[in-house]
Amino acid sequence: MKTYELYQVDSFTGEKLKGNPAGVVTDADGLSAGQMQAIARELNNSETAFILSPSAPDHHVRVRFFTPTAEVPSCGHATIAAHFVRAVVNQLPSCTVLQKIGIGTLPVEVVRGDDGVRVVMTQGAIEFSDPFSDPDRQDIVEGLGLTEGELDERCPIQIVSTGHSKVLIGIRSRETLNALTPDLSRLTKISHRIGCNGYFVFALEPESDVLSHGRMFAPAIGIAEDPVTGNANGPLGAYLVEHQLVVPDESPFSFKAQQGEAVGRPGIVEVSVDHQKGRPMAVRVGGQAVIVFKAQLEL
Repeated sequence: MKTYELYQVDSFTGEKLKGNPAGVVTDADGLSAGQMQAIARELNNSETAFILSPSAPDHHVRVRFFTPTAEVPSCGHATIAAHFVRAVVNQLPSCTVLQKIGIGTLPVEVVRGDDGVRVVMTQGAIEFSDPFSDPDRQDIVEGLGLTEGELDERCPIQIVSTGHSKVLIGIRSRETLNALTPDLSRLTKISHRIGCNGYFVFALEPESDVLSHGRMFAPAIGIAEDPVTGNANGPLGAYLVEHQLVVPDESPFSFKAQQGEAVGRPGIVEVSVDHQKGRPMAVRVGGQAVIVFKAQLEL
């Protein structure tokens, strides 16, 4: 029997019981994939991160991510949580950590400042699928409980990925966003057909300090609604640049995205997009985190 250190962390927030909760197992060497899945199911967070020793000299740490029902290749808020815990437990200074995850080896920045520790992760390659056309487009809109008149006509409905793909759906107002009651069973069936498990609905407020507000539903992998999603807001940044919904200068395009209001767990994702000749080239997402509690698990 071995004792494992387990942390519950709220990501994309500096306040406990807000943002997006993630489990973190700091020394997961020795756990099988089945045991990791069982722990993730027991914790019942949208994702749990398992920190493992490096397997080659080209990275400092490996991390695996599990929802309650499946392993996923990448996760924004659980990455923030895992590296926040590593920084606190190991008393790390500001540094760059190379993590190996399901989509490859990518840098994560630990930034110490007056407001504590922030974590910034570089996401994977940016990929755009063709915009949906009917009948899939209509099925997605109806499955989310939306009407055509509530959609933002500037925003094509399409799959965008920076490592873990999401369907992006732009709408006109936050009021509509907060009132959504999607048909989760229908969305699950659509996910199996289109090969994408997450639906990120967003509304833009360009005159505000917070550019976008969003909600993310992924019932096909056991997540009815994810409070604050790095792997949705990151692709959103690339999408905004790609479709010229923002006009950035030569520096990276940076903005704040808020999510989680509708479920009482608001959090802020800081997004930065490198771009060249109007095309997004690389995406980073970051934010704060806070440890809610620590426990020991004997297996």
